[in-house]
Amino acid sequence: MISFANPDQIGLAAEVCQSFSLDNGAFSMWRGGKAPNWTEYYQWVRNWKGHPGSDWAIIPDVIDGDEKANDKLIGEWPLGDFGVPVWHFHESLDRLWHLSNRFPRIALGSSGEWATVGTDSWWQRMSRAMEIVCKGTKPVTKLHGLRMLNVEVYRHLPLASADSTNVARNIGLDNRWKGSYQPPNKAVRAELLTQRIESHNSAPEWLGTPIQENLLETDDLFSWTDQRLQ
Repeated sequence: MISFANPDQIGLAAEVCQSFSLDNGAFSMWRGGKAPNWTEYYQWVRNWKGHPGSDWAIIPDVIDGDEKANDKLIGEWPLGDFGVPVWHFHESLDRLWHLSNRFPRIALGSSGEWATVGTDSWWQRMSRAMEIVCKGTKPVTKLHGLRMLNVEVYRHLPLASADSTNVARNIGLDNRWKGSYQPPNKAVRAELLTQRIESHNSAPEWLGTPIQENLLETDDLFSWTDQRLQ
């Protein structure tokens, strides 16, 4: 997934990736105190929509906004079913039901008191969400997990796709790479972390909340990396 907050990455992604999706950058801009320009985002998406590897784009959203504000942005979206709406954890389950029965794919975004992926309360909220979007144990629409690429998260969820900044963030943290074997450069670090992620699949169905064992979003990659590299 390529973020509109860092659009210079898209050329490389389009060259080397079989497929990619487009993120509106709302979370990064919200965290950085920047105001988004959705007109420019629409044009950016239009420019890449026709690329054979471009799959879909996140519809603009307000991270800490109310449902009215986010529904308004869905109504203003000019690119039809190429767009994927976001349901935020602090929003109502009724809105989740309507989105999941209207769109072929929706994104799940951690927010409010459930902003940290993998906590006990986060899993409780996710369990409620799964009760809404699943018919039996299977989702009624494709689900994308925003910031949910922790192995101990996505392998318990029936996600069609997920994203995270873990690899991009952690390859530059020199103090986290310890032990007798040191990857020679950031590219090799990225390969190791990517292999860790891609060695597991998401769950084929929802079977309930997993036992809580180190499921926080920031720990898993390096607990594994430290074991492998020492």
